[in-house]
Amino acid sequence: MEAKNSNSRLASPAVLLGLATLVLHLIVNNRYDVFSDELYFIVCGRHPALGYVDQPALIPLIAAASYKLFGTALLPLRLVPALAMSATVALTAELARLLGGGRFAQWLSGLAVLFGGVFLVDGFLLTTDALQPLTWLGCSWCLVRLAQTKDERWWLAFGAIVGVCLTSKYLIAFYLAGLALGILATPLRRSLLRPQLYIGALIALALAAPSIYWQAVHGWPFLEVGKAGASGKNLVLSPLGFLAQQVLFVGPLAAPIWIAGLWRLSVRPPLPELRAFPIVYVTMLVLFYELHGKAYYLAPVYPVLLAGGAIAIESWFRWSPLRWAAIGLVSIIGALLAPLAIPILPPDDYGPYARALGVPAGAASTETHEKGGHLPIHMTGQFGWREMAAKVSAVYNALPPDQRAKAVFFGRDYSDASAINIYGPAFHGPSAISTHNNYYLWGPGKYDGSVVITVGDVGPLLNNYRSVRVVGRIENAYAEAWETDQPIYVLTDPRVPLSVLWPKLKHYE
Repeated sequence: MEAKNSNSRLASPAVLLGLATLVLHLIVNNRYDVFSDELYFIVCGRHPALGYVDQPALIPLIAAASYKLFGTALLPLRLVPALAMSATVALTAELARLLGGGRFAQWLSGLAVLFGGVFLVDGFLLTTDALQPLTWLGCSWCLVRLAQTKDERWWLAFGAIVGVCLTSKYLIAFYLAGLALGILATPLRRSLLRPQLYIGALIALALAAPSIYWQAVHGWPFLEVGKAGASGKNLVLSPLGFLAQQVLFVGPLAAPIWIAGLWRLSVRPPLPELRAFPIVYVTMLVLFYELHGKAYYLAPVYPVLLAGGAIAIESWFRWSPLRWAAIGLVSIIGALLAPLAIPILPPDDYGPYARALGVPAGAASTETHEKGGHLPIHMTGQFGWREMAAKVSAVYNALPPDQRAKAVFFGRDYSDASAINIYGPAFHGPSAISTHNNYYLWGPGKYDGSVVITVGDVGPLLNNYRSVRVVGRIENAYAEAWETDQPIYVLTDPRVPLSVLWPKLKHYE
C-alpha cells in the first residue's frame, strides 16, 4: 500500500508538471546570449556588498558565483530561475490540492502557471524577479495552512520566506501592505494578539537587515530608483491598458481562471481567512497603477488566484469532456504563445510569428524607451554585447600607447559598462566605468578622464571635451534599438577632470 501511495505521489500533477517545466527551461535557457541585466548582476556580484543601489545582494552573488565557476555559460547561470519556476509550478498544483481541488484543478492551475508568459520569462532569465513567484506562493501556502490548522507557528515560516524574498527584491513590501489590510478584514486579525506574527516579522527583518542597513547608509538610493521609474521611465497606461497587460503577461486563457479565483476566494472561500488574497490583489493592483508600476509587478500573486480559480472551475465543469477541453485549450494556446516569451524561435522568425498570432509589436512594453521592435526587450537585450565589446576593444588597442595607458570606456548605462567589463578582457579591451546606478558609487577609479571611449550620445560628457572623434559604429540587427547604429567616440582634452564632472553625470533609474 505504501509503495502504491508513493508511486501515486510521483505521478501527481505537481511532480509531472514540475519536471516538465524544468526540462523545458533546460532546453531553451541555453539559447541566445547573456541578458544585459545578467551582465550587470555578474559585475555587481564581483563587487561583494550588503546591498546595491537597485537591488539586494542575493541575485548578484548567484550571478557572480556562476561566472566564476562557468564563465558566461548560460545553463548554470540560469539554473536557479529554472529550478525556482519548476518549484512554483509544482507548488501551485499542490496548493490547489491543499485547498480541496481534485486532479483536474491541480492540472489546470499548474498548466496555467507553466505556460504563463511572465512565468516563462521568470524561469528563463536570472533577474531579481526569478524568486518572486516561488516566495510569494510560499507565503500563500503558509497562510492557507495557518487558516486550516489555526497553528500560529506558520507565521514563523512566513517570516522566513519573506526575509529570503527581501534578499532578492523589495517588491514583496507591496504584498505585505495588502496583507495588512487582509489581516484586519478577516479572522486572521486574531494573530495580532499572538506573539508568533511579531516573531515572524522579526525573522524577516533580520534576514533583510543587511540590505536595509546598506540602503540607509547610502541614503536610500532604491527610493530614488523607484521615483525615476514612476516619474518617467515606466510606461504610463490607461486602466484598461494596465489590465490588458495583466491578461497578456499571465496568458489569455489564464485570465478566466484567475478571475474565477478572485470570485471564489472572495465570495465562497474554503475558509474566511482566504479572503485576504483578493484583498492583497486589489490593493496591489491599485497601488501599482497609481504609482505607475510595471504591469508584471503583480505577477507573483497570480499562482494563488489560479489555484483558487481552478477549484471553482472544477466545481462548475462536472462533465469529463468539458474538463479535457479546458486542459487542452490551456495547453495548446499556451504552447502557441510560449515562443513569444522564451527563445524557441530563431530571432528572424519572431516578428512574423507574433504577427501571425495577431500580437502587435510593443504590446508587452513597460518602459518609455522600448521601441516595440521585432523582439521584446527581454530577448533583444541578449544581443549585441559581444560585438560591441570587440569593436570598442579594437578602438582601444588602436590608440597610441600613451593614450591607451590612460583610456577608459564610459558606459551610458550599466548594460554598456557591464558588457565591456565582462566581454572586453577576451579582446584585451579597456576597463569600463559608468554613472548609472551602482556604477556611480564605484566611481571613476584611477582614471582622470583624459582619454575616454564611449558609445552613443552622452551629452554632458561629450560637452566636456574639446576633441570628440567618431572612430566607428556598433550595429546588430537584433540588439536593443538604442544599442545599435550608434557611434563610437574617442574623447580627449577635457575641460574639467572626470572626478569633478562625475556628480553631474549621476543617474539612478
